[in-house]
Amino acid sequence: MKPESRRTVIAGNWKMNFAPSEAKKFIKKTAPLVAGKDACDIVFCAPYVSIDAAVKAAKGTNIHIGAENVHFEDHGAFTGEVSARMLKEVGAEYVIVGHSERRQYFAETDETVNKRTKAALAAGLKVILCLGEVKEQRLAGITDEVVGMQTKLDLAGITEEELKNVIIAYEPVWAIGTGLTATPAQADETCGVIRKVVASLYGKKAADEITIQYGGSMNDKNAAELLAKKNVDGGLIGGASLVPEKFSAIVDAAN
Repeated sequence: MKPESRRTVIAGNWKMNFAPSEAKKFIKKTAPLVAGKDACDIVFCAPYVSIDAAVKAAKGTNIHIGAENVHFEDHGAFTGEVSARMLKEVGAEYVIVGHSERRQYFAETDETVNKRTKAALAAGLKVILCLGEVKEQRLAGITDEVVGMQTKLDLAGITEEELKNVIIAYEPVWAIGTGLTATPAQADETCGVIRKVVASLYGKKAADEITIQYGGSMNDKNAAELLAKKNVDGGLIGGASLVPEKFSAIVDAAN
């Protein structure tokens, strides 16, 4: 049984999809489908250029808007980057940090993930912190060691009070955009490993309260079985977050 203090969060990661006009249309279509579904928090993380439009379209609904990345400095000569303060000013509430695609394609490391997380928290954003193993690590039987080390490095220097604004998204890299999905048992087991590491760092109460999502090809067909597991407190949704009917079905499963 999951503690009542642990909030279920269903977050859509649009990735490089939806220009501002498309984001507005999507939210207007999705909002009625998820209205009143308050047993979980509903978030869409948008490309930088679409955040403002998404925030305006979501006003008055139960939908929250976030960003897909953030820089660790407040300002400066960092061409193409966006700071946490900038995200707050346009109305973002959440930000994804350390997504596997950022790690794979843009040289993200646990050190930079940690710095981005600290900057986002300092600015008052809620962080969806992503971590997970690649296929070779899963096959080598070192998943627990990998996600345990990532959890420790990515949360280094973050206080127990700050942790209240962190959601951890376990995303096995081999299941991102591949159509492959960890079995419910695998997802529950690894989310449980992450929770034990959090307990070792912050104590049992903090571990019981932190939301740990599963983020590897969760969709409208498998969501109910995954979300029923003790240690799976929501989903970070990729492809299915681009289709209102599929996303709302996942929200229904969470409710």
